[in-house]
Amino acid sequence: MTDFPGAPTTPSTGRLRVLAAMSGGVDSAVAAARAVEAGHEVTGVHLALASNPQSFRTGARGCCTLEDSRDARRAADVIGIPFYVWDLAERFREDVIEDFVAEYAAGRTPNPCLRCNEKIKFAALLDKAIALGFDAVCTGHYARIVDLPDGTRELHRAVDGAKDQSYVLGVLDAEQLAHSLFPLGDTTKDVIREEADRRGLAVAKKPDSHDICFIADGDTQGFLAERLGTATGDILDADGTKLGEHDGAYGFTIGQRKGLRLGRPAADGKPRYVLDISPVNNTVTVGPASGLDVHALTAIRPRWCGTPAAGEGRYTAQLRAHGEEVPVTAVLTDDQLHVRLDTPARGIAPGQAVVLYDGTRVVGSATIASTERTVGV
Repeated sequence: MTDFPGAPTTPSTGRLRVLAAMSGGVDSAVAAARAVEAGHEVTGVHLALASNPQSFRTGARGCCTLEDSRDARRAADVIGIPFYVWDLAERFREDVIEDFVAEYAAGRTPNPCLRCNEKIKFAALLDKAIALGFDAVCTGHYARIVDLPDGTRELHRAVDGAKDQSYVLGVLDAEQLAHSLFPLGDTTKDVIREEADRRGLAVAKKPDSHDICFIADGDTQGFLAERLGTATGDILDADGTKLGEHDGAYGFTIGQRKGLRLGRPAADGKPRYVLDISPVNNTVTVGPASGLDVHALTAIRPRWCGTPAAGEGRYTAQLRAHGEEVPVTAVLTDDQLHVRLDTPARGIAPGQAVVLYDGTRVVGSATIASTERTVGV
């Protein structure tokens, strides 16, 4: 039987019951096809995450439309597997959308894709799959699972660095990894599209989804304003001087440069950036780019992709979904992860995730609670 790297330890028959999460895109379709080709008993499922899904996408935005559901069904028909639609819209609203809004209201910058993986795809979906007798959940994420001689598993970066999604999978624990399949981790995106075309999958040339799936038009500020309302507040310089006004502090993110609507330019003529967001005072503080330099951070709610980190260790860290790795020293104290960066990084905000790596291996993830700046705000 042909298999792919990172398949769970198989029963004596070598055949797993696999639930393939099919979003309607090319990646999840090829992942399901590869699981079938590996000899597993595969069932496709599309997660209905939107309470009122729109019929069509807006360009490459979104992934919860009726069009996507139909594309997933057509792909399942071509592959030759059973297909179902599971309604997880209420769970998605509570665990992802409401969390997203609450985090912005608190002045933090959340990552909804990471939260969806944690709460929906590898919690709600996986729990239901196991309860129904499935052995594993298969997705189209670009990441690799490595099986070790002692039977444990490790999560590693994908071969295609440009498509690697290990950052948003850093919330998975050892038990979830034991029931996960990522068939695309050893393949580049171009090859996946060619394979989809060769298999006769109509989604071969379908654009990738971008941005936040539940904000189809890409207007995050408008989405938040509709739910949080407007609340006029001050935009301040680092010394407390009022430079302008805003309609809601939630509409800003740390490191933002554009759309500040400042009343007057900086004395040095250089651009100013958002340095701090205070929901308590409803103020936004701006300043020079140097004020964004973070040299240390504290993160909470650590989750480990295997054995928890112990003591002080040297790692690399990824601090944003598409950010570069930076060398760090990290130590776990009282369930808080303290991270010191070898060189300062900019635009790091509370609410984001810090994911630790040992080479290509994902060690674990935690949510940034506070940062220490080289230049104080």
